[in-house]
Amino acid sequence: MITPRKFLRLPAVIEATGWSRATVWRKVKDGVLPAPIPIGPKSVAWDAAEIAQWQERCINASRNIA
Repeated sequence: MITPRKFLRLPAVIEATGWSRATVWRKVKDGVLPAPIPIGPKSVAWDAAEIAQWQERCINASRNIA
């Protein structure tokens, strides 16, 4: 059985990162933040688990945890 995954739209990613809209897109372009997933013709969203993993990496790096 496949477990449903949660998608985050841009406002939720902005809230999770504390960055502006432009910074989120720049970080995606630079490969710092995971790329969004197309969910419709003009819609994208981020996988919540990937954003959570990115947050964990940031926390671990700030505390020098391997």
